[in-house]
Amino acid sequence: MKLNQFVFNTLIVCFIFGFVSCKEKYTPKPKAYFRIDLPEKHYESWNENYPYSFDKLSIANISEDKSKGAEKYWLNIQYPDYKATIHLSYKNVDGNIEEYLEDSRKMAYKHSIKADAIGEQAYFNKDKNVYALIYRIKGNAASSVQFVATDSIKHFLRGALYFKEHPNQDSLAPVIQYIDKDVVKLIETLKWKK
Repeated sequence: MKLNQFVFNTLIVCFIFGFVSCKEKYTPKPKAYFRIDLPEKHYESWNENYPYSFDKLSIANISEDKSKGAEKYWLNIQYPDYKATIHLSYKNVDGNIEEYLEDSRKMAYKHSIKADAIGEQAYFNKDKNVYALIYRIKGNAASSVQFVATDSIKHFLRGALYFKEHPNQDSLAPVIQYIDKDVVKLIETLKWKK
């Protein structure tokens, strides 16, 4: 009988210790994002049979835009490792620069529904006759960087960065910053052809 009482008491003590040790609540780890290794930047000149030329990141691919509604001289600059594309659209200016600028502003601010903020940065290079405006769209908007560049007389170029991913500011932030610098480089090296 004493052996049964000892086993019973041991089981009770183990049960009590087990119950007390499980009192702590389980908290799952927060959602994490994959680490993105961004390569060192090397630029190369892109100069084809288009009315404009610029420097692009060597890992980026350029292709003619063949989507429905695409016009002559429209391009896609693709970053395959990051599922990102900068869509470039070109227009000849014929006294309608205000219309193009207003349409571009509306397209950038169309993202204000999802955006936390939209910043604008102007760029002027009188020697190259390049005047540009970069829109930086913060938050979970579909496009995080857009820009326009023009000589205000003949040439107008618009660009918009899109990802083939669900927009998430936190996970895409390093890539957005990485490509944003390429947009600035594109504008700084942009040249119009006659």
